[in-house]
Amino acid sequence: MNEINGLEPLATFCGECNCGCPQLFVDPSAPADRRVLLTDDFGQRVQMSADQFSSLVADAKAGKLDGIVTA
Repeated sequence: MNEINGLEPLATFCGECNCGCPQLFVDPSAPADRRVLLTDDFGQRVQMSADQFSSLVADAKAGKLDGIVTA
């Protein structure tokens, strides 16, 4: 995976395997518009501002992302 030194881990999604589970970090040294970092198990990353992440969380809580997940 890409370098994650200096990042503050917030959450690991899955965590029940050794697949390199998706993780959520805060990068305190990044510019404000790139401070929240989400990595996936393929080594990719998405960086966004805290406001953008807050909007994503609000949409998820409101059910706007429920159609993505299939049972």
